[in-house]
Amino acid sequence: MAGIVIVGGGQAAASMAAKLRGLGYVGAVTILGAEPVAPYQRPPLSKGYLLGQMPLDRLTLRGADWWTTNDITLRTGLRVEVIDRAAKTVTAAGEVFAYDQLALCTGAPPRRLPAAIGGELPGVYTVRTLADVDAMEPEFRAGRRLVVIGGGYIGLEAAAVASKLGLSVTLIEAAPRILGRVACAETAGAIRALHVAHGVTILEGIGLKRLTGETRVTGAELADGRVIDADFVITGIGVTPETGLAAAAGLKVENGIAVDATGRTDDPSIWAAGDCAAFPWMGARLRMESVGNAIDMGELVAENMLGAGKAYAPRPWFWSDQFDAKLQIAGLNTGYDRVVTRQGEGASFWYFRGETLIAVDALNDARAYMIGKRLIEAGKPVTPEQIATETDLKALMK
Repeated sequence: MAGIVIVGGGQAAASMAAKLRGLGYVGAVTILGAEPVAPYQRPPLSKGYLLGQMPLDRLTLRGADWWTTNDITLRTGLRVEVIDRAAKTVTAAGEVFAYDQLALCTGAPPRRLPAAIGGELPGVYTVRTLADVDAMEPEFRAGRRLVVIGGGYIGLEAAAVASKLGLSVTLIEAAPRILGRVACAETAGAIRALHVAHGVTILEGIGLKRLTGETRVTGAELADGRVIDADFVITGIGVTPETGLAAAAGLKVENGIAVDATGRTDDPSIWAAGDCAAFPWMGARLRMESVGNAIDMGELVAENMLGAGKAYAPRPWFWSDQFDAKLQIAGLNTGYDRVVTRQGEGASFWYFRGETLIAVDALNDARAYMIGKRLIEAGKPVTPEQIATETDLKALMK
């Protein structure tokens, strides 16, 4: 029996394999990961790992003996090049692997700046893999100048780490404000103030014309003609789901690898989970880039491979560490039309669509995050006025 083959070596793949064994599946389970290391946590790469506070052995999701004990074949450093749907095989580096069921957990690599504007100059980095962070780590030395392109969470986290290590940091965001795609103006304002207080220069509403330099990046020329000198550059301009393998195999691609509510593609033997998978949600296709989604969807697909037939109902949660502040997020703020701000242990920002609570951002306020998460997941009715005036948030759970 060929068993189950999982393409990709990240959180979704590891969670899926563990769930399969936890459910009592006794067939072959094979993980084919393109990176040369066992599955590990990605979020700490741009935080604790880069700061030197989290060693590699703490990043790894499972110890080497766990894979052996659970009879899971983990092959690293193998990039799958071809899916043969008729033969039910995948090929990697000339080696052919047969499958009964196949799961694609191929992730979403970062977008890069075009080579024509300096995106491939030495000294220009992205943050996604262990190799990315290992390559840039020697650059993080006090007194050096870093330019960050992009004011999303990845760029802001890199800026915070660099500032803590004594570098001079300038962050450039082409949109009118940082976090424009993912957070309200109130949350962005609090994060901006935090960075400015730590000496980070944030330039918003100004585009990048090109990166300067001949044999190595030396700076960033902005659309208004200014040039910001740089010893190195980090780009955080979003990610693109890895769909090439699926598309070449003739699978449907729509904002990611298109799957139904159970995580199955239009081939009944092939599934997808994690950052690469686009599932039906509220009349459209949703793709989520988070640890929580990778774990939950990976485990759900494992159940459905074994016949559970469950529909995926995402319970979104995210977090971001900025300096000594922790931003915790629950829910999806898509389509919000009102934000209520509360001051508690820290600050929290509550998103409403009409009278429905849909998301909360909690900055150094774990209590607000936990209560907000429970309210959202339970679908418990709560009004903007209650959030604004209730002295004890816990009372809203009754």
